[in-house]
Amino acid sequence: MARVPAIAATVLNRVRKSPRTLTRHYRARRPHPALELVRQPHPWPRALGLVAVVLIGAWLGLLIVGNVRVPVGPMNTTMTLRPSITGGTKINVSPLGALQLNSHRAPVRLDVNVDQLDPVRAQALVDHPERLSGLQDEVVHDVEHGTLDLALRSCVAVVSGATALGLAVYRRPRRALAAGGTALALLMACGASAYATWNPESVLEPKYSGLLSSAPSLVGNARNIVTEFDVYQKELARLVTNVTKLYDVTSTLPAYQPDPTTVRVLHVSDIHLNPASWKIIASLVDQYKVNVIVDTGDTMDHGTAAENGFLDPIADLGAPYVWVRGNHDSHLTQRYLSRMKNVHVLDDGRAETIAGLRFAGIGDPQFTPDRSKVIGADESEQLAGDRLAAALSDQKNAGTPVDVAMAHEPSAARQVDGEVPLVLCGHLHHEGDEILKNGTRLRMEGSTGGSGLRALEHKYPAPIEASILYFDRGTRRLQAWDAIKLGGLGETTAEVTRHLPKENQPGATPSTSSTPTPPTPATSTP
Repeated sequence: MARVPAIAATVLNRVRKSPRTLTRHYRARRPHPALELVRQPHPWPRALGLVAVVLIGAWLGLLIVGNVRVPVGPMNTTMTLRPSITGGTKINVSPLGALQLNSHRAPVRLDVNVDQLDPVRAQALVDHPERLSGLQDEVVHDVEHGTLDLALRSCVAVVSGATALGLAVYRRPRRALAAGGTALALLMACGASAYATWNPESVLEPKYSGLLSSAPSLVGNARNIVTEFDVYQKELARLVTNVTKLYDVTSTLPAYQPDPTTVRVLHVSDIHLNPASWKIIASLVDQYKVNVIVDTGDTMDHGTAAENGFLDPIADLGAPYVWVRGNHDSHLTQRYLSRMKNVHVLDDGRAETIAGLRFAGIGDPQFTPDRSKVIGADESEQLAGDRLAAALSDQKNAGTPVDVAMAHEPSAARQVDGEVPLVLCGHLHHEGDEILKNGTRLRMEGSTGGSGLRALEHKYPAPIEASILYFDRGTRRLQAWDAIKLGGLGETTAEVTRHLPKENQPGATPSTSSTPTPPTPATSTP
C-alpha cells in the first residue's frame, strides 16, 4: 500500500513539469535566428544632411520673418540679414541706386532698403536746419536700435525655421531641437565673426552703383565730408527739400484727380542697358499703382545674347510689360522676351487686350546697333507704319478697335493717323506730344535710361524720362498724363508736369510742379 502515494507523487511531478517540457520541446524545433553583422550608417552623410536642413531652414526663416522696418532719420527703411560669402552692408536707395560698405567679414550681409522719405520728418529738418547738427547722432542711434531688433528677430527666425524644417524632415523632436540649436550656434558664430571684423571706417569708402555712382561729385569726396561738414549740411538740406517736394507733387496738381477705376499706363522707352532704369520703373509702378508698362523699344544697346540677362528684372516689376522692338533690339532679344512670363511682345500689327485696353504694335524694321544710316531707312519705316495702319483698320472692321498703337520711330508712328486715338513711340530721346492731321495723338517718350552710356558723350547728361498715362476705363480714352523727368548722371533735379488734353481742360495750360536744383526747368509743350 505504500507504493500508491509514491506513484501518485511521481504522476503529480510529471504533470507539474509538463508545460516546461513542452516549451523546451517546441523551442528546440523552432529555427534560431541567424546572427548577422549590420553595417552602421556612416556619420558623415547624417552630419551633412543635418547641416543642409539647418542652412535651408535658417534661410527660409530669414526670408519669412527676418526683417524689421526702422525709421532712420527722415527715412523709413527695412533691414534684413542675408546669407553672403563676402559679408558687408548694402544700402539700396531706390530709384537712385545702391552703395556697398565693407563693414564686416562674415557669411551674412546686412541689407538696408530705403523705402521712402517721410515728408513730415524731412520737412521738419528743412524748417529747422539747426537739427542737422544732431542728425548724425540720431541716425547712429536709429541704426543701433534697428540692428539690435534685427538681431533678436533673426535669432527667432533662424531657430524657428531650422527647428520646423528639422521636425518636418526627421519627425523626431530631439533631432529638430538639435537642428534649431545648431542654427543658433551658427548665427552666434556669424555674429562673433562680424563683431571681430567690424570696420567703422568703411563708411568713408563706400562703393556706389546706379545713379549714385556720381554721388561723390555732388557733395565732395566722403573724406572731405568729415572735414567740411558745413558744406555737407547745406547740400543735404537742399536735397531733402527737393525730394520732399517731389513726394508732395501729386497731391498739389490741380484740375484732374484720377479715380480708383482709372487705368494707369507707364510709358518708357530707350533704356539702352541702363540698370538703374529697372529701379526707377519699379518705384513708379509702386507709387502710381501702374496697371500696364509700355516699352517702345531700344531696351538693349547691341541686341546680343550676352545682353539678355539684363532683361530678367522685368519679371519682378509688378505689372504686365508690353514691348515693341527698336533699332537696337535684335530678333534674338525679341525671342528672349517673348518667352518671359507677363511680357507681351507685339509685332506685325498683332493686338492684345491688357488691363482693359487694346494694344497693337510693330517692331522696328531696322537693326542698327552701330547707329549707321541704312540706305532706304525712311522708306522701310513708312512701310512698317503702313502695315501697322492696315492691321489697325482690320481690327476696327472686325469690331475690336485698338486703343493704343505702338512703334519705335516717330516716322512709322505717323502713318497710323486716323486709325487709332493714340500712338506711342520713342527713338529721339526727348519727350514730345502732337495732334496729327486726322486727329490721332502722337506721344513720344524720352530716354528712360538717360541715353545709356551716350549720356557721357555730351557736356550735359541726358535726363531720365517716363510718363504716366491716365485712361478712362469706360471710354478707354486718354484723360491726362504726368511727364516725369529726373536729372541725369551727377544732377539732382526732379520734375513732374501734369498735362490735360483740350477736351478735359478748356482754355487752360498744363499745371506744373517741379523741384529745380538749378536751373529752372523749361515748360513742356502740351
